[in-house]
Amino acid sequence: MSRAGTEAQDAADVRRREYERNKLHKRLLRLAGEAIVDFGMIEAGDRVMVCLSGGKDSYALLDLLRTLRSRAPIDFDLVAVNLDQKQPGFPEHVLPDYLRSLDVPFRIEAQDTYSIVTRVIPPGRTMCSLCSRLRRGILYRVADELGATKIALGHHRDDILETFFLNLFFGGKLKAMPPKLVSDDGRHVVVRPLAYVKEEDLAAYARWRAFPIIPCNLCGSQENLKRREIKQMLRDWERRHPGRVENVFASLGRVVPSHLLDRTACDFAALRADGEPFADGDRAFDPDPEFERSAGAR
Repeated sequence: MSRAGTEAQDAADVRRREYERNKLHKRLLRLAGEAIVDFGMIEAGDRVMVCLSGGKDSYALLDLLRTLRSRAPIDFDLVAVNLDQKQPGFPEHVLPDYLRSLDVPFRIEAQDTYSIVTRVIPPGRTMCSLCSRLRRGILYRVADELGATKIALGHHRDDILETFFLNLFFGGKLKAMPPKLVSDDGRHVVVRPLAYVKEEDLAAYARWRAFPIIPCNLCGSQENLKRREIKQMLRDWERRHPGRVENVFASLGRVVPSHLLDRTACDFAALRADGEPFADGDRAFDPDPEFERSAGAR
């Protein structure tokens, strides 16, 4: 290929790459915005504490919230918080330097939870549960001290699905990660604005934005976690049965309690035939046109 032809090809590649990046950015903003609106995550006057771990998801969350704040019809504040758990080799300068470059208010909370977790949990056992509880208590306290009205976490669609299957397979519960919840003491609201976003899109976004990723060498590096098994299962499904994972995620928002077995969600004992139409009756067994279209396409 001639030099002119090579330059033309390079220019075309640059345009195509910029087009794909712009499309990705718009998609992430749209999905985050939809989740925020659908679940009433952020309101006028909120002070949102964005929990920043140093991973791709929380970096993307902060980045997208900054853009949404500049475009939103309401005013809200952002403050970034990182919990330095004193893991050996943790690069303490990375997050402060990054946040200063963005001119984002932030707080680094140093608490040696690493020593507690590694002392209490035997080698080879899952550390996530204890680590998560310790982090949660500290972050709630910091939210109080900062006057935060919302606590934003970077969990995404795949995290929600993996948690659903973990509870289903190993906990015997139909339970996932809620997009919005109130803490046990009723004092804090936790939101997950990335609830509709795929992990692969966040990974692509992080590569483009060149976030200074800090690897987790505690629970995130344990190869025997059940979550890794679930993640691989979902990847296999998506490869072999495109659309299946999307349908499972959609089902989490289309629950029919009367066709499950939870007596606290549906008062089966009180059901009586009274001659009035019942929306959740046996018509729920009728074929779903959307399901038939989806199945037919495959």
